[in-house]
Order: sequence, then C-alpha cells, then structure tokens
Amino acid sequence: MVEHLRKRFQELADQGDAIAKTKQTKHSSYAGNYEVVDPDMLLGWCVKVRNLLANACGRDSEHFKSFVEAEEPRPFEENPARLTRLRAVFLAAREDFEGGYLTSMRRLVEAEVFSSELDQARELLAAGYRVPAGVVSGVVLETALRNLCKTHGIETGKLEKMNADLVKAGEYNTLVQKRVTALAAIRNSAAHGNEGEFDQADVKSMIDEVERLVSGWLA
Repeated sequence: MVEHLRKRFQELADQGDAIAKTKQTKHSSYAGNYEVVDPDMLLGWCVKVRNLLANACGRDSEHFKSFVEAEEPRPFEENPARLTRLRAVFLAAREDFEGGYLTSMRRLVEAEVFSSELDQARELLAAGYRVPAGVVSGVVLETALRNLCKTHGIETGKLEKMNADLVKAGEYNTLVQKRVTALAAIRNSAAHGNEGEFDQADVKSMIDEVERLVSGWLA
C-alpha cells in the first residue's frame, strides 16, 4: 500500500507538470489577454489529488484541508495561478509522506509489517510449528500495544501493565482487555515451550484475533 501511494504521488506530480505545459495566452474582448491551462485536465487532476490526499494523509489532515481551500478560485485569478498554489500544497504533502512525517503513513507501514509477520505465523502454523507461530503473533500483539501507548502518551512497559493502562485511558474497554489477556497467556505458554497448554486451534484463533485487534487500532 505504501509503495502504491508513493507511485501515485509520482504519477500525479508528472500530470501536474503536464498541465502546466498546456498554459497559453488567450484574448477576450472583456478581459483582454489572459493565461489559461487546460481546465478539464486541471479539474481531473484536482479530483485525483484529493482522493490521494484523503488516503495518504487523511481527510482531517492539514494537507487535505489546505488543498480543498486552495481549489477555491480567487477574484480575477487566472487558473495557472491556482494550479501553482495547488501544486505547492500537493508537493508539501508528498514531502511529508516521503519523509514519514504523517501519522497515516506510519500506520500504513505498521499495518504492512504486522500483516507480513502474521502471514509468517500462519505459514509456521500450517507447517505444524504452533509454538513459533504463537510467539510471532504474540510479538505482533505486544508491539502493537507498545505503539498504541506511544501514540497516546502512555508509558510503555510489560504487556499486562500496558493493557491495563490503555483501558484506564479509555482507548478500549475491559472486554478487549480480557481478550488481550487471553492472547497474552497463549503467547507466554508458547514462549516458555509449554506446548501442552494450547493446541493448533488456539494459535489459529490467536492469529485471527490479533489481526482484528491490530486492524482496529490502526484504523
């Protein structure tokens, strides 16, 4: 997903350059000479950039809001000037995206990493290695809790404490806390090699549950 968005930023940067090259001088009896870029290309580009910024930055981001504001034509403004203003916002968003300064960007990266690790856990489980599969999915759970704490200014520590502190902070309810505790128990059993305390079905359920929890936290 991150690479897909990065590619889209490049495509729309190129399209912005192409629109700028359509600039020409026209004449009207009312306004005299004026400059214009292709209005249809500009409109289409704006729609595509808005969609990209919504996905990459979020609709509540300053980047998205600034772009929407920059789309509004100003009195007696020629559309090349509007294009210049829009491209400035677009390039600022792209720079922050590429630099990893966006919260949404960090969440996308985390989601891809977690997805990859959970896929690894599923492969291990399918091969009959339920202990390492439980350990890997447990690491994903603990890492996600740690990141959630950091995001909300909560001190990190042992899984049990982070779980309790997140409930106290109102980040999720006691029902989720109990689910996390149950998953942590399987993780602990796997980490200590206590294979008799869980089976294949427990680990499969654990992987699916960790995926659901983490997806919700990164939404």
